[in-house]
Amino acid sequence: MDKIKVSGCIVTYNAKDKIAPTIDSLLEKTKGVDFTLYIVDNASQDGTAQYIKEKYPQVVVIESKVNSGFGAGHNKVLPFLESDFHAVINPDILLEDDVITELSEYASKDESIGLLSPQIRFTDGRVQMLAKRNPTVRYLGNHWFHKGDEPNRLMTEYCMLDMPEDTPFEITNATGCFMFFRTEVFRELGGFDERFFMYLEDCDIARRVSEKYKALHYPMATVYHLWERESKRNMKLLLIHIQSIVKYFLKWGIKF
Repeated sequence: MDKIKVSGCIVTYNAKDKIAPTIDSLLEKTKGVDFTLYIVDNASQDGTAQYIKEKYPQVVVIESKVNSGFGAGHNKVLPFLESDFHAVINPDILLEDDVITELSEYASKDESIGLLSPQIRFTDGRVQMLAKRNPTVRYLGNHWFHKGDEPNRLMTEYCMLDMPEDTPFEITNATGCFMFFRTEVFRELGGFDERFFMYLEDCDIARRVSEKYKALHYPMATVYHLWERESKRNMKLLLIHIQSIVKYFLKWGIKF
């Protein structure tokens, strides 16, 4: 039997010093499928693209002349995809198991599945409380300004923390740090909405998937995410984040 074909894409920007662990874990752990990894480099100035070409000749590198953002960067692989499934992967993701094969085998059993989102954890094992319902003003406000580690009522509701941890369930919002699409669905949607330079393009595409197909959280498979939350410390990224929130609500309507 032929192996399931899976493609994966990482968009990089000045990531020369930190990209190797992610690529290594993807190539070392992904064994049960026919896997092709693409790197789209968004005009890095630190030699990221050349470094990857020299160190990982099996990886397909696409060099962009400009930094077009997260979603637009990922969309650059669309003309090349011949896979059954396609993974969108952050440059700070690590695998400890053959997660991609597990997700592929599960999604292959149900053609109505358009998107799977695995469990996301910090490297110390803590679960990252990433949103699973559509954003609203009160959800986002609470998410940004809530203090402490214990989730309150709104966070529990927004992140669906009361759902089971041992069975898949439907979602309308998934994190862009690791998204696992049926390739024909990703292509049908035209990839990410490029009006979002960065942030909330993942909320947008997950919502679009869920309108026509199943978008599922699959908590039995785990990926690890360093997640530095840079937009809470970097003013430029904070402004981009706010702009994306405005664009999202202008597109979908403001919900409180």
